[in-house]
Amino acid sequence: MFPDWKRSALILAFGASAGLVWNAASGRGIALARSVLAQSGDQLLSARDAKRLLDRGALFLDARPHDFWRMNRIPGALSLPEDDFEQTFAALEPMVRRARAVVVYCSGYGCEASLVVARRLRERGIDAGVLDEGLPAWEDAGLPLDRGAKP
Repeated sequence: MFPDWKRSALILAFGASAGLVWNAASGRGIALARSVLAQSGDQLLSARDAKRLLDRGALFLDARPHDFWRMNRIPGALSLPEDDFEQTFAALEPMVRRARAVVVYCSGYGCEASLVVARRLRERGIDAGVLDEGLPAWEDAGLPLDRGAKP
């Protein structure tokens, strides 16, 4: 028979596998393939899908603080920080409302700012997608960035 530690490892592996299968099959499980911060109504976009939208003229909004936007950003992205949403949105609103499509992003990996900004836009009747995992996903996909201060 198996020594105790091997038996324990086998039971643990079987239990974890059974749990993951039940989670996937039940229809009521935790969505492991998407951000735990995402809610119903949030439209998450992969970096490649977001790039296709950018190529078609989508407006990108950076939900990070303005100083982060100044350091690096997706080409053409405008700064709409979560913590200064009301004031900044008032200045950008005409441009945002004219946009064909809007994509919001932030620092990714646990950053909720892009989701919050997209929800605030949705409350104002503006549909906005969210770059899943934010700027790091864009960089990991090898997509271009603008760097340095902009006026």
